[in-house]
Amino acid sequence: MKPSHLFLCTIFLLLNVSRATDDDPDLQRRRLLSYQGEPLAVDPRLNIGNPRLRNGYIALQAWKESMLSDPHNITANWIGHDVCNYTGVICWPTPEFPHELTVAGIDLNHGDIAGSLPNELGLLYDLSLIHLNSNRFCGTIPRTFVNMKRLHELDLSNNRFAGTFPRVMLQLPSLRYLDIRFNEFEGELPRKLFELDLDAIFVNNNRFSSALPDNIGKSRVSVIVLANNNFRGCVPAGLGEMGETLNELILINTGLSSCFPSEISKLKNLTVLDLSNNQIVGELPRAIGEMNMLEQLNVAHNMMSGKIADQICEIPNLDNFVYDNNFFSEGSASCPKLPKFADKMNCLKERPNQRSALECQRFLARPVNCDGFKCNHSKTEPPPKLIKEFREDDERRLCLVFALVRE
Repeated sequence: MKPSHLFLCTIFLLLNVSRATDDDPDLQRRRLLSYQGEPLAVDPRLNIGNPRLRNGYIALQAWKESMLSDPHNITANWIGHDVCNYTGVICWPTPEFPHELTVAGIDLNHGDIAGSLPNELGLLYDLSLIHLNSNRFCGTIPRTFVNMKRLHELDLSNNRFAGTFPRVMLQLPSLRYLDIRFNEFEGELPRKLFELDLDAIFVNNNRFSSALPDNIGKSRVSVIVLANNNFRGCVPAGLGEMGETLNELILINTGLSSCFPSEISKLKNLTVLDLSNNQIVGELPRAIGEMNMLEQLNVAHNMMSGKIADQICEIPNLDNFVYDNNFFSEGSASCPKLPKFADKMNCLKERPNQRSALECQRFLARPVNCDGFKCNHSKTEPPPKLIKEFREDDERRLCLVFALVRE
């Protein structure tokens, strides 16, 4: 299809003009209705006795119709009733009926496909994994995903999804792995997210802008990545409650401003801790030196000061300690012995590439009052509701235009 034809087709949809009746009667029989609970059309020539695969055919054909671009022709063989042979579709025997196949997984990673997610995908209620990393899907996540009670892994990363955090993700009882990084989601992170039985949470590189929920410590994930969002408020002391399970904590460039909570030293199983590029002030707690599993520690580009305790640089597994671009005034002789470390642009008198004496004097003359951040309040104040909720139809129309502009 020529770009001009595609553009005219999209504008036709945006103007809410009814679709013209096609001359091909077979095409008319194949055309799918919207998934709103009413019967869905299936090509009457196709004999699909398995109801699960029949649902798979309906859902996947509706999805194919909603795709605007498939440059690698991944869905070229999405034709006919044998959905288990569609590229990227994984079929597996159903738990209830081992001799009956069902659509159990979708893997279209790195497909560069443009389009949206239709409501009909809710018919794939046996899905255990959805991998859509690195495509150009946009719009919102259909509420019909609530039917996917067996969904274990959901990877929507590196797409163009938008809107507030998809609440339907909070209603998936089997979900263990959630990855929505590199999208355009905004607003607040819901408290319930940290009460789910997840193993990993990746929400980095979006537009989330709330304070971090005060119940974040209730989560039992092994990895949590919140980097590159617009959060505000304190580094939650409750993070220390995740000591039994947490292995990696990454809060790079999240807009957090407070002192470094000593409670983080309770994370005895942590191997990676990165709070760089924030507005953290005060000292780096000596108790961090008790985190014997720590391999990577990064607090660069903050406003921290005071002394680097010897025991921090003597953590037995520490391989890389980055604390440049702060205002530390006293280092440790053990730090330069680490395999990797960075300490430039501090106020360390015996080290090269430091801040000027005048800059250090001006900053260090101002005492740090950690109590002034009021981080120990019992409940996080809810942020003002600044985001207008769009109707799904409006969001998807905007998605079509966005996809065309980026083509």
